[in-house]
Amino acid sequence: MYDTIIIGAGPGGMTAALYAARSNMRVLLLEQGAPGGQMNNTADVENYPGYDKIMGPELSMKMYEPLEGLGVENAYGIVQSVENLGDFKKVITEDDAYEAKTVIIATGSNHRKLGALGEEEFGARGVSYCAVCDAAFFRNQDIVVVGGGDSAVEEAMFLARFGREVTIVHRREELRAQKIIQDRAFKDPKIKFIWDSTVEEISGDDRKVRSVRIKNLKTGEESTKEVGGVFIYVGLIPQSEVVKNLGITDNEGWVITDDHMQTNIPGIYAIGDVRQKDLRQITTAVGDGAIAANEAYKYIVKL
Repeated sequence: MYDTIIIGAGPGGMTAALYAARSNMRVLLLEQGAPGGQMNNTADVENYPGYDKIMGPELSMKMYEPLEGLGVENAYGIVQSVENLGDFKKVITEDDAYEAKTVIIATGSNHRKLGALGEEEFGARGVSYCAVCDAAFFRNQDIVVVGGGDSAVEEAMFLARFGREVTIVHRREELRAQKIIQDRAFKDPKIKFIWDSTVEEISGDDRKVRSVRIKNLKTGEESTKEVGGVFIYVGLIPQSEVVKNLGITDNEGWVITDDHMQTNIPGIYAIGDVRQKDLRQITTAVGDGAIAANEAYKYIVKL
């Protein structure tokens, strides 16, 4: 019986493990992938306190390394469900079942698909959702980035280091990214913009993407642009399927919590990008994790 099981090893999950272990709790960190989660897909992290700039994978390892010395137990498992059994909970993976007094859900979110024709067909052949992973494959090519938030603009700037030209296609007439990020993008001579438009179709041959069909949402006019790659950043989908049975999510799947990270089931908490909230950043996930671990400790003391 663990004091807490943390599902997910992103920045929120690792912080929760750190705080729980320092409270002398028996902690199991269930990893469903490499420690760090979405941080591993981020080239440069420039808004994390203490660092002017740090690579996402490097920050992931710096967060993960101290946990071993604190006695945090680790297990790899794809969680199938979480069961509420009153004073204890059961987490069921494809191979094992674990019991704990509390559970902290830190499963994060995944990139939303654009839904354009050819998106699935050209996956891994020119369509990508991770510039850090794939930018090097597009050296000296023209690239399209779809989206207008922080991720889209930051990744466009990273891609500009490799590509000949990067065009951001955004469905609005202005970006949603932070102003400092926008200013950098506007100053980059390699980055161009197509406003009020969407990518309707991605086309290519047997080998790779060759072009995109772009539609102007105001005029209905369509045009074709030759490109070597398409990077898509149009929002996130919560990874909350494993707790849908508990009735703790909203209609879109985001887990509902109060300011203490507590769901409507005592002893079950949610943190980070899977939680219903306005700002999803590394710093907010870290804060969530610290709060949830502290609340889990207080809950166990009451038990």
